[in-house]
Amino acid sequence: MRIAGAPISWGVCEVPGWGYQLPADRVLREMREVGLTATEFGPDGFLPTDEILRDLGLSAIGGFVPVILHDPGHEPAVDFERFVAAGADTVVLAAATGQDGYDSRPVLDARGWQSLLTNLDKLAAAARERGLRAVLHPHVGTMVEQTAEVERVLDGCGIGLCLDTGHLLIGGTDPVVLAQRAGDRIAHVHAKDVDDSVAAEVRAGRLGYTEAVGAGMYKPIGDGDVDFAAVAAALQRHDYDGWWVLEQDTILTGEPAGEGPIADVRLSAGRLREILAAQAKR
Repeated sequence: MRIAGAPISWGVCEVPGWGYQLPADRVLREMREVGLTATEFGPDGFLPTDEILRDLGLSAIGGFVPVILHDPGHEPAVDFERFVAAGADTVVLAAATGQDGYDSRPVLDARGWQSLLTNLDKLAAAARERGLRAVLHPHVGTMVEQTAEVERVLDGCGIGLCLDTGHLLIGGTDPVVLAQRAGDRIAHVHAKDVDDSVAAEVRAGRLGYTEAVGAGMYKPIGDGDVDFAAVAAALQRHDYDGWWVLEQDTILTGEPAGEGPIADVRLSAGRLREILAAQAKR
């Protein structure tokens, strides 16, 4: 089972002012305590050295890279060499708006869409030249969030997708349906569960994304509304053999009381292992 961790489950995020940030040594040590053997990078500067990963028996599998793709006057650049040097293989791109945070976004015109799709193919090709795989992460508050936008990417370029079960559901896409219909384009998975009643408030514009995260929109796997068994079954039919990265986007307001975020990660890891084991027996 290729199950990895992500620092965002411990509240570590690239967004300025997101919340209290736990130190890398605690986050990585707790990943190992729940049996994870790999992690995504987290924000720039979060991992002080690769040595800390080796000491804990963790490997780096890739990272989340917001990049402006829609501006015809902007040449997107990604530090692929960082991934190569760390032995990672997956570059998780997000179509950044150019604004801080994920609470608002502009509307793209035809020229902006053409630039976005062209740049996705260019970055995917540049990644392949370095032995890496680039995928696009549909993400709330980016230029690719809603179902029609995901479809436009699938139809308009050849890049693979990161199936983020939570962000897709919040954006109005059923991750089960997408996995069933476009499983051959899915090359990476971010596994997170969502309280869809809160997500509906975000979709309707009555609640901002950051506010919703703070209100507990993301749940441990099995406590929300994503059907992970159906997602796993759909991906198995498409012979998916990539990573399942546990993510439960969290905002901390200070030093956590008690166990802190590890408690939810432990719960999600155990439940995901059970789901994938049951699916493998079928």
